[in-house]
Amino acid sequence: MRALIERVLQFLLPSQCHCCERFLEEGQKGICPDCLSKIRWIEPPLCTLCGAPFLSREIENHPCGACLTRRKYFTMARAVGYYEGPLREAIHRWKYEEKSYLTSFFGEKLAEGFCHYWGPGSFDLLIPVPLHSKRLRDRGFNQALLLAKELSQRTRIPYSKRLLQKRISTLPQVHLSGRKREKGVKGSFHIQRDEALKGKTILLVDDVYTTGATVNECSKVLLKAGAERVDVLTLAHAIKIT
Repeated sequence: MRALIERVLQFLLPSQCHCCERFLEEGQKGICPDCLSKIRWIEPPLCTLCGAPFLSREIENHPCGACLTRRKYFTMARAVGYYEGPLREAIHRWKYEEKSYLTSFFGEKLAEGFCHYWGPGSFDLLIPVPLHSKRLRDRGFNQALLLAKELSQRTRIPYSKRLLQKRISTLPQVHLSGRKREKGVKGSFHIQRDEALKGKTILLVDDVYTTGATVNECSKVLLKAGAERVDVLTLAHAIKIT
């Protein structure tokens, strides 16, 4: 019902930018040109594993210090933009204020990122990072699943929303360090049907890469179940520039 009311209001009222709330001109949707111009899209040089951008523009891609000291189960992770400013604001509104009409815009940007780093036939399956059932009930939707659906439509790669599940509810990790996040998510994910993953190449999809603890734990579980390779794609990367 809320989604229906939202669509009706969109039709009756002028659209506003989801970052600065400025009224949009006819034909504009989601985010105004001014806010779009302020979004920093991630470019090389990057960490070859987690995709964290480096401060210096004069170096080549190489593993960052965090990836050299902590094992990564995924082969590579990439993000589309920095988790800051207008992009961070838009993601927050999308997740916590139920601005569902941002899903298409995010799906478009995610698909652009996919095409930049991977080619057709790179993956057998898209898998969204799952939410625990309690968190799903509280929020009403899984943002990673929405992104996986959008990406599937644009790449024709099938997605699965049930193979990977979160069976243990964990505390919010927004203020936790990397080590504490790793401890917090350890053992919280499981695979429903191992045979469906045998020999498969998997792209794990989520909205934000923070420390990488969640996607790394998911990747470990997927590989243990028989997946051949796991890569990660997120909308944004929250790691500080190194």
